Amino acid sequence: MGLRKILTADEPALHKVCRPVEKFDWRLHKLLDDMKETLADAEGVGLAAPQVGILRRVVIVDTGEEILELVNPELLETDGEQRGAEGCLSVPGKYGVVTRPNYAKVRAQNRNGEWFEAEGEELIARCFCHELDHLDGIVYTEVMERFLTEEELNAATEEEA
Repeated sequence: MGLRKILTADEPALHKVCRPVEKFDWRLHKLLDDMKETLADAEGVGLAAPQVGILRRVVIVDTGEEILELVNPELLETDGEQRGAEGCLSVPGKYGVVTRPNYAKVRAQNRNGEWFEAEGEELIARCFCHELDHLDGIVYTEVMERFLTEEELNAATEEEA
């Protein structure tokens, strides 16, 4: 396993539509393992392959209970609405106000090509939508209402403490 460099939002790769994964081989397994290590090192919740320079439809999401590996993910269902602060490892130190579904269900393949479904609410639903946007070349700054001010960010951090 190895750490990969996380690209920042000005990198052209982050604004391109990713291709589906067709080969479920050792290269995919290495990418997934490296992405897990990179996500843990960055202390993030989700990471998409284009964020590490790979234009394939691959995402990982840390649910707090497990790390989901989503290969060729599709959004099947959403419900409700949540509006709140959202950040991104590719936009370090900044957070914006984004409206997302409060519930999301995805269908994806695992590292061996087997299909499965996963669902989540609140942060996990937000993460599913955010990471799948990356696969279509969309960074959250393109769908946010506005950046949080430093005062708003400090207040939110104090509430969590």
